[in-house]
Amino acid sequence: MTNRRDFLKKGGIVAGAIAAEAALRKAGAMPYALERPLALAPSTPVMDAATRDLMMEALNASKMAGADYADVRIGRYRANFVQTREQQIVNVADTDSMGCGVRALVDGTWGFGATRTLTRDGVASAAKKAVAVAKATRVGRDKPVQLAPAPSNKDVVWQNAFAIDPWTIPIEQKADLLLKANAAAMKAQNVKFVFSAMFFRKDERNYANTDGSVITQTIIQSWVPMQITAVAPDASDFQNRGSVTPPMGRGYEYVQSLDLVGNAAKWGEEASQKLKAKPVDVGRYDLVHNPSHLWLTIHESIGHPTELDRANGYEANYAGTSFVAPPEKVLGKLKYGPEFMNVQGDRSQEGGLSTIGYDDEGVKPENFLIIKSGIFNDYQTTREQANWLKWWYDSQGRPTQSHGCSFGDSWSSIQFQRMPNVSLLPGEKEQSYEDIIAATDKGIAIIGDGSFSIDQQRYNAQFGGQVFYEIKGGKIVGMMKDVAYQMRTPDFWNSMDMIGGKRSYQMGGSFFDGKGQPPQINAVSHGAVPARFRNINVINTGRKA
Repeated sequence: MTNRRDFLKKGGIVAGAIAAEAALRKAGAMPYALERPLALAPSTPVMDAATRDLMMEALNASKMAGADYADVRIGRYRANFVQTREQQIVNVADTDSMGCGVRALVDGTWGFGATRTLTRDGVASAAKKAVAVAKATRVGRDKPVQLAPAPSNKDVVWQNAFAIDPWTIPIEQKADLLLKANAAAMKAQNVKFVFSAMFFRKDERNYANTDGSVITQTIIQSWVPMQITAVAPDASDFQNRGSVTPPMGRGYEYVQSLDLVGNAAKWGEEASQKLKAKPVDVGRYDLVHNPSHLWLTIHESIGHPTELDRANGYEANYAGTSFVAPPEKVLGKLKYGPEFMNVQGDRSQEGGLSTIGYDDEGVKPENFLIIKSGIFNDYQTTREQANWLKWWYDSQGRPTQSHGCSFGDSWSSIQFQRMPNVSLLPGEKEQSYEDIIAATDKGIAIIGDGSFSIDQQRYNAQFGGQVFYEIKGGKIVGMMKDVAYQMRTPDFWNSMDMIGGKRSYQMGGSFFDGKGQPPQINAVSHGAVPARFRNINVINTGRKA
């Protein structure tokens, strides 16, 4: 028997060594190796005995109750928030949740049970409930669940690439940095309001299944959002500068690397400049997307529509379906973009929000090409979903196996397919954002993500941004405002005619991405290079009827 105090005392994870990636591989030929995440040395202590005992008790209770397969997750999920406005601290919060979730497969039907009671009797009760739920819902099953094979990963330990645990940094130090950044932004002309915050997550995850996997992982994620508002002297207009820093799968050292105070002054100036910016004239322009903007377009028009459960209609009631369907009509056939377009799914990029050593089915994720040489090549999958595409993998001479995309946002949430890092890979030619601007005659350069809207099939969309610059004759000639562009996903990506090289690659991402019923939240990164899109329809969002 164990309790909360014993679990916390014994469940710590220690740091290890960084394994360096040897080289980047050619994008079109095979999955792209970007950076290898932090891995622990083989000598690192594995799961503590008390937690292991509880997990084995849950698995044994599942089998004794009639489960054909079961897995168990015992985890502690923490979050820390510090929020400020101008020179005030407006909110400080800590959340801390710990418990056990058990999933059981009985005659091809899933059941799930969860508990906060971390005792042998408590986890056994949750396991029996999972089996009972599976048996009760068997009547509504259409086809039995069949799990793709996956190797056992016994006694492995992993953590992501963080150097400083944010929970070791005093709240006073965090707040002081935010208030100094706010003060720097407020020095810009016409800046009247500043919001800033620090958000941190820390997941301590333990997993085991009846196939023999026993896994311990620690993941830390950090984000420092700011929004700076400038107001015209006559109050006739206001402009915001937000989306200034991407969230990352790193620790407090990431916050220290941002130079918040120095950059806040620049962001404040940009907000002020937007008040005097030229309103865009509606029409067609060549758009040059900075990676800080393009990540969101990738997320909405590539990441979500290539989730296999969504393509098969399982998200229809909540978050829509996908135009990338049915699989037999689009795999290897749908021309998503030009031949130089390669989009990778992975959970391996250092600093990525979806980066993890093993997913919530105990699978070590693999890098895979969602779009290969412009053609749709693969979906995001779990062990259950991989078998839905066996016909495709057989035709390609590839094994039928999960890509490692299973995730549950808490011990109390059943795991299901969630997005890996989805990234537009660099081109073979080494060219920068500035090089692409120099090659553009009439266009708009877009920095930062803004408001967006996309339809239920991820087909028709509209995107804004943060900062816009008019391009004439290969040069930036001034700032613009009220810019949004309209697109149809395949038309938009097929209009892409230039992309940056590997030195221009950057990651953006979402700290709060929703899916499922009941809704779950995950965090996901999207790497991108600058890219140019030809003859795109641009509207003016500031015009009034």
